Amino acid sequence: MSNKNEQLLKRRAESIPQGPFNINPVFIAKAEGALMTDVDGREFIDFAGGIGVNNVGHCHPKVVAAIKDQAEQFIHTCFHVGMYEIYVDLASKLNALAPGDFAKMTMFANSGAEAVENAVKVARYAKKRPAIICFENGFHGRTYMSMSLTSKIKPYKFGFEPFVPEVYRMPYAYCYRCPFGKTYPDCSVYCADYLEDFFVTHVAAESVAAVIAEPIQGEGGFITPPPEYFPKLKKICDKYDIALIIDEVQTGAGRTGTFFAIEQWGVEPDLILSAKSLAGGMPLSAVTGRAGLMNAPHAGGLGGTYSGNPVSCRAALAVLDVLFTDGLLNRAESLGQTLKKRFDDLQTRYEIVGEVRGKGPMLAIELVQDRKSKTPATETARALVQRCFDKGLVVLSCGNYSNVIRTLMPFVITDAQLEKGLAILEESLHELTNA
Repeated sequence: MSNKNEQLLKRRAESIPQGPFNINPVFIAKAEGALMTDVDGREFIDFAGGIGVNNVGHCHPKVVAAIKDQAEQFIHTCFHVGMYEIYVDLASKLNALAPGDFAKMTMFANSGAEAVENAVKVARYAKKRPAIICFENGFHGRTYMSMSLTSKIKPYKFGFEPFVPEVYRMPYAYCYRCPFGKTYPDCSVYCADYLEDFFVTHVAAESVAAVIAEPIQGEGGFITPPPEYFPKLKKICDKYDIALIIDEVQTGAGRTGTFFAIEQWGVEPDLILSAKSLAGGMPLSAVTGRAGLMNAPHAGGLGGTYSGNPVSCRAALAVLDVLFTDGLLNRAESLGQTLKKRFDDLQTRYEIVGEVRGKGPMLAIELVQDRKSKTPATETARALVQRCFDKGLVVLSCGNYSNVIRTLMPFVITDAQLEKGLAILEESLHELTNA
């Protein structure tokens, strides 16, 4: 008799198309904190966090209580039909948390991709310009506009052409593999100054509504720009009256040790996007920005049936309470320090670890065949993910060549769980590099 996972995998193959890809061949029956248990009773330490969704942990008691309480009052009215106070409460809190000493407004949607779509709509409407500049290695979602802004072809874009027009892509600040062949800091962060040249060779500044960027590129490989990068980029955007959209779908809600990652660059974006961990596992995204920009589209020009669902809004308010009142944001900072120390040690001892990068607990190691050529060690990364899974650790790869191992574990992970997970990761890396 087959185990339950095998039975469900067969049913999945019969009932669900191959498009929604599955990383691991297991079905989860229960998850709590930083642990997941499958339908056959096997337990896994979670370093993936639902791809950055569970910063406060699986089924955090405060989030669960908020969901239950709201569900007993009302689940849905549609904000456009019957408004509710918690939408306003959450918007006010995000307005206060977003960087910038200026008036802000927030609207809600359901997913990160929808936040991207709406931010582009707001920028184009307010600026009365068509073009959007994005970056190589960037990921912004799977809807047509967000997919058009996304860099990697397979699996995200392949076969889905044509894409949305007036999207222009320039190189990002990938210091480990500088697209301009320069070396930081001698380069004077030329990759940011290049935007001025981009206006000459690709699209006129007068046609650009917005520049959109992730402060740390998530799916692109946790690529982390130097401290001078975003201040330079923002200065150029301001010079030409271009909105700077910062996509914090994966980096937000404390993932880098501050609520918004862009705080660590000292930059005040015109529009900032939240999703993933914002609502502790419930579908919710937000666009927060300068009041003048956000209020530009006409009444009825933005929104959606489920946007800002009351249950999701209550969950998000609980998440903010956990992060700030319960001090989980401080735990995120200390977690990042522990991870950085351990990953730096791996880099010292293993030639295959080409670079350690990221901020706070949003850290990654890029695996290379050798440090001179920097050839991506894609197969080793794939084998490492599988071997960790076999030992009870769920971890994800990312990057254009899927050779980067990233950490997105819940902040509530215990010291013992963290140690066990890191031991599995190190043991598996040792086995693969000494085979």
